[in-house]
Amino acid sequence: MPTIVVDVMPKPELLDPQGKAVSGAFTRLGVEGFTAVRIGKRFELTVEGDVTDEVLAEARRIADEVLSNSVIEDVVGIEVAE
Repeated sequence: MPTIVVDVMPKPELLDPQGKAVSGAFTRLGVEGFTAVRIGKRFELTVEGDVTDEVLAEARRIADEVLSNSVIEDVVGIEVAE
């Protein structure tokens, strides 16, 4: 069965406290070379049958209306993972 993967990230202009905490942990652990961390969400939607344009459109609608909070988050990717 195919899977549609939806990635949601906080809007770039908003603070990301979880990302800041991870970034701070990198510093404490001596990890170098990374200037920032942002943490988002990944959803995997299993599809019965083929992934058609209509199914992708419905996934986009669900991503925008249910899986993300449009005030503070952006849907940054929708892709089919076989």
